[in-house]
Amino acid sequence: MMTLLKCLRVSTPLGGFHLVGQGTHLVGAYFDNQRFFPRNAATWADGTEDALLLCAAEEVNAFFRGTLAAFDVPLALSGTAFQQKVWSALLGIPQGRVATYGEIAHSLGAPQASRAVGAAIGRNPLSLFVPCHRVIGKNGSLTGYAGGLERKQRLLALEGKQRPLALEGNT
Repeated sequence: MMTLLKCLRVSTPLGGFHLVGQGTHLVGAYFDNQRFFPRNAATWADGTEDALLLCAAEEVNAFFRGTLAAFDVPLALSGTAFQQKVWSALLGIPQGRVATYGEIAHSLGAPQASRAVGAAIGRNPLSLFVPCHRVIGKNGSLTGYAGGLERKQRLLALEGKQRPLALEGNT
């Protein structure tokens, strides 16, 4: 039996942010009007009393206050094996750092897979928690972000973006 999905919408400096929990894990985190926002959102139950979602909300608030360097809420990511590898690589990019799509592809042993990496990043169901906003184009440009490029720019500015970051496996 599938556990009920619960949602808590929180206000952030970048607009509304929906936290989605299933049991003891966060399974979704989406900005208002984000590309690939789940179609089943209308079926989510109210999560205003859910301990996991309240904890996640506090972490999001601390992140935007600049007092949180890493999220601790337990995550459950659902996707293809390749998506899982890409999202795992994103979790290795520390706050204040960025990586390119090519660097991530190379770190996964698939140096020609930059576009596939970009597609997987675009489907990231846990914005902020799995930091897809920390991925930039090869030339340093801000390319693609399901939450919108303005949000990406503001998130990177909030984190005090630095460069470079050598991902494990990247030579």
